Amino acid sequence: MEESQEFGKSTLILQICDKIKEEGKVLYVSGEESVDQIKIRADRLGINNDDIVFLGETDIDVIQDSILQINPKLVIIDSIQTMYSDEITSGPGSVSQVREITSRIMKMCKQEAITTIIIGHVTKDGNIAGPRVLEHMVDTVLYLEGERYFSYRILRGVKNRFGSTNEIGMFEMQDSGMCEINNPSSVLLSERNENASGSIVVASMEGTRPILVELQALTATSVFGMARRTANGIDYNRLTLLIAVLEKRAGLPLGNQDVYLNIVGGIKINEPALDLGIVLASSSSFRNIAIPNDTIAIGEVGLTGEVRSVNMIEKRLKEAEKLGFKKCIIPESNKKVLKDEYKLDIIGVKNILEAMKCLGLR
Repeated sequence: MEESQEFGKSTLILQICDKIKEEGKVLYVSGEESVDQIKIRADRLGINNDDIVFLGETDIDVIQDSILQINPKLVIIDSIQTMYSDEITSGPGSVSQVREITSRIMKMCKQEAITTIIIGHVTKDGNIAGPRVLEHMVDTVLYLEGERYFSYRILRGVKNRFGSTNEIGMFEMQDSGMCEINNPSSVLLSERNENASGSIVVASMEGTRPILVELQALTATSVFGMARRTANGIDYNRLTLLIAVLEKRAGLPLGNQDVYLNIVGGIKINEPALDLGIVLASSSSFRNIAIPNDTIAIGEVGLTGEVRSVNMIEKRLKEAEKLGFKKCIIPESNKKVLKDEYKLDIIGVKNILEAMKCLGLR
C-alpha cells in the first residue's frame, strides 16, 4: 500500500473494525497517527464500536504485553515499518526489524488464536526490501492499489494460503469511507465522449472478474526531435513495443510522433489482452478517425503483427454484451472455439491489418 494517509488503508481498516462489532475487542496499534487523528477519522466514517482499543506504541515488547493483557479478537499493526525491537541494532523499517517483529507477532497471535492484520508500505514498484520479507512470512497478502489523485481503489489478493487469489474488490473513496463498486465497468465508462478519435474500450480480467475500461491514445508531431512515449496505467515498455509493431507491420509513420496512452480512472492493468486496443486507439488518433462507441477490442499482439488468443474470452464477451456493446473484435483463434451465442457482432481477426481495416483505419 502506498504511504499516504488519504490513500485509504487506514479508512478500510477502521471500517473492518466496525463490521466485527460485538465479535470481541480490537487492538489498534499505531506508530504513525495519534489517538486524536484516528478518532477524527472514525467520527467522519460513523464508526461506533466501543470495543476498539487504541495503543500508540512502537516498542514490540510493550505491544506484546498489551496483546496478552487485552486478549483481543483482532490485532492491527499500523504500520510494520514504525515498529522496533531493542534486540535489533538496526533502525525501524529495516529488513532485520521487520523479520523479527513479524515473527514474534505471528508466533504469539497463532498461539492465542488472534487474527492479525499487519500494514506495510511499498513504493509504486513494490521494491522495498522489508515488505518483501513480510510477504513470505504471512498467510495472506492483500494489495490496495490505485492513484492517490483518483477515487478508485482495487483490493487485490496476491497470496492466500487458505483460498484463491483470483478475486479482487473495487472501491471508491468517498466522504463516508471506502464504498464497494458493484459494477466497475459501467462506472469507468460513464463519462466517455462520443465520436472522439483515439478512444476504445477494452476488456481486462482482474482475477476472475471482467472489467471494461476506456483506453485513450493521443499522437502529436514531436517538436523536440526525439519522439516521446508516455504510458499511464500500462507498462511503458509494452507501449513502445506496440508502436514499433505499428510502424513495421502496418506502415504507420510514428517515428516523429509523440504517443501518449492513458487508462481512464487511474486504473493500472498489466495484461496482454489490451494490446489490440492500444494498437487501434493509437491508429485512430493518428488517422483522426473515431472508433464507434459500441465497439470493443480484445487480443494480444505479437511482434509479427499477429493477433493472438487470450483466456476467459467468454466472460469478457458477456460483460461487453451486458453493457450494451454491439461489435467486438477478437482473435480469430478465439472466435473458432466460442460455444455460446451472443448478441454481439463478433469479428475474428488474424493480424492488426485486418483489425484496422474493419474499423476503417487502413
